[in-house]
Amino acid sequence: MKIATVGTSDITRKMISAIRKKTDLTLQAVYSRDREKAKAFALEHGAPLWFDDLNAMAACRDVDTVYIASPNAFHFRQAKLFLEHGKHVLCEKPMTATKDEQDALYELADRQGLILVEAIMPLWAPVFPAIKKALGEIGTVRAARLTYCQLSSKYPAFLRGETPNIFNPAMQAGALMDIGVYPLYVAAALFGKPDAVLSDAVFLSSGADAAGSVILKYGDKTVSVDYSKVAQGFAPSEILGDAGTVQIDAVSQLGGVRILRKDGQAVEIHGEADRDEVMGAEANAFMKLALEGPSPLYDEARTVAGTVREITDEVRRQNGFPF
Repeated sequence: MKIATVGTSDITRKMISAIRKKTDLTLQAVYSRDREKAKAFALEHGAPLWFDDLNAMAACRDVDTVYIASPNAFHFRQAKLFLEHGKHVLCEKPMTATKDEQDALYELADRQGLILVEAIMPLWAPVFPAIKKALGEIGTVRAARLTYCQLSSKYPAFLRGETPNIFNPAMQAGALMDIGVYPLYVAAALFGKPDAVLSDAVFLSSGADAAGSVILKYGDKTVSVDYSKVAQGFAPSEILGDAGTVQIDAVSQLGGVRILRKDGQAVEIHGEADRDEVMGAEANAFMKLALEGPSPLYDEARTVAGTVREITDEVRRQNGFPF
């Protein structure tokens, strides 16, 4: 299958690397609003086609699928455009800002007989089934602490008075939508839809959120989620049972996973995550769905995506987000 990319940022480069090393997808085209930048990016990565007109790329018959990695605010209308033109879509998280927009895209994909996948690494990571199995070895799960605090490389620019996209609410960006969704995805995939959501957020002068906390209340357990783009954290995430704990060093890629039994014994489940492996797994899953059609895993992914979007909608409502 032939894939096109939208966006020329670092995440697009990482996806292209994963596609080349881990999939049978062929990079056919790239897009940038700047034609010279599009051409340079295509030559850099060996793509035969480049575009500065999104409509022209959507209409291109030499493209089967598209990977969207533009700023968040463009995801909905770009995904809609490509679906309308008969392309399968793999869209970086968050696929949309709201649950209503997400539902509209899924309905369009279904009408067109196409596959629409949100690119969120934990859900497609090869180790994820092993984590689900490990929960059965720690007794009854009573709590979880999921954390992702990573100091943004763009924060110094913000402190200098600039407004990078990631700290610009007009781009539907900020800590919740950029990194908070990772632990929320893990929570939703493992435990389902919560009974209640409690949250708090800290905002920057630009109006974007810098950090936050979310408590997800379930009937028999509580899951706490902490995230920040203005502080660097090193603590692992933990899922706590009455017979032990599942510990995860990197919740975004599910790297460094182990069971810690209550007698002190440690059982390694998975070592450090390899980004090419994880991104390649999600690209391969997307390609298989595009070739073979929907599967139970696809239905599960859509359900989890819907739960996460309901949670982020509620967090934004509770804290008065500007978008």
